[in-house]
Amino acid sequence: MLIDKGKRWRITLDDVIKVQTDLPLLNQWTDDAGMQMKISIETSFFADSGIYAGMHASNTGLTAGVKSASFNIGTTGAPVQVTDANVLDYIVDCGTVLDEQNVPEQGRWFVIPTWMAGLIKKSDLKDASFSGDPGNAALRMGRLGMIDRFILYSSNLLNHSGTTYYHSLFGVNQAITFATQITETEKLRNPFAFEDLVRGLQVYGYKVVKPEGYGALICYK
Repeated sequence: MLIDKGKRWRITLDDVIKVQTDLPLLNQWTDDAGMQMKISIETSFFADSGIYAGMHASNTGLTAGVKSASFNIGTTGAPVQVTDANVLDYIVDCGTVLDEQNVPEQGRWFVIPTWMAGLIKKSDLKDASFSGDPGNAALRMGRLGMIDRFILYSSNLLNHSGTTYYHSLFGVNQAITFATQITETEKLRNPFAFEDLVRGLQVYGYKVVKPEGYGALICYK
């Protein structure tokens, strides 16, 4: 696996501002820079066409299912509409698609758009009987829990084309490998101004290891 991608960040703190405030601005801004790096890296990952081209052909599309070819989980040209009435059905169908590939049940995950997470909270899951969480946990705490062996994650960064379609990825941990490291972080004085500079570099890379181990529900609201 190549570590061939990187993101960098830089913040500045003017000496006048530093004197006038008693807040640890540099620490706060550094923390925010770390969060912005996370958002940037995740956005680039979900937008990478190689991720979608690398999955097994039977794990997405109008005839998903390597054995039955009986599940319509959408294409970019014909995405499926997900509602509070059918959202659980689509999640179960995606689980069955993995079952037909003999994918392990442990370590399964499903990354869904934030609007889809809202539909789950409005669905039959609101009584928490599907996830095994305490009663009404989905409504009271926003906890989505687990459905049909998938640990659910909500993301606002999934690849999409406006409101036309969203790529909602699902799979197992062994399907894609990912590595990242912050290689540089340094603080220095700006020689051309009265201010401190802090900058950093984070490198990362990922690779599809098991194409049959993940797929995509291509959907819209």
